[in-house]
Amino acid sequence: MNRRCINDLNNIANNDIPDIIRKVEINDNLYKTHFVYLNGPKDTPFENGVFKIGVIMPTEYPYKAPKMWFETKVYHPNIAGDGTICIDILKDQWSAALRLTTIFLSLSSLLANPNPNDPLEPEIATEYRNNRERYNQNVRAYVERFAKNTL
Repeated sequence: MNRRCINDLNNIANNDIPDIIRKVEINDNLYKTHFVYLNGPKDTPFENGVFKIGVIMPTEYPYKAPKMWFETKVYHPNIAGDGTICIDILKDQWSAALRLTTIFLSLSSLLANPNPNDPLEPEIATEYRNNRERYNQNVRAYVERFAKNTL
């Protein structure tokens, strides 16, 4: 049994970061899909939204990053329409020293501070760079439509 995996899942399930995580659904099978409900960051257009994220822990954890994706539709340059997430710590910057709580803190930070230089959605990245007001309006519209009744 992977003690580190169990420990990290228990930490988020016990609401280690209550401002970030609203709710956690842990699967009885350690290596099947778990769900984490992320609060939209305060003072951003994502505020008041709750975002469902799928998590699959690899058997090689912590030496291999977990697979994560947004189940909730998100208007964001670094999150694809299918929920794929572009963030370095889930790709080439993964380290066994990282914890699940670190990943969720980073995802919250990514929502608040997109990286338009490494987009999965180039049109949204262009809008973010060139017309922040319209970007914020579109984010709020998505939050209202997709992230208000997530629980």
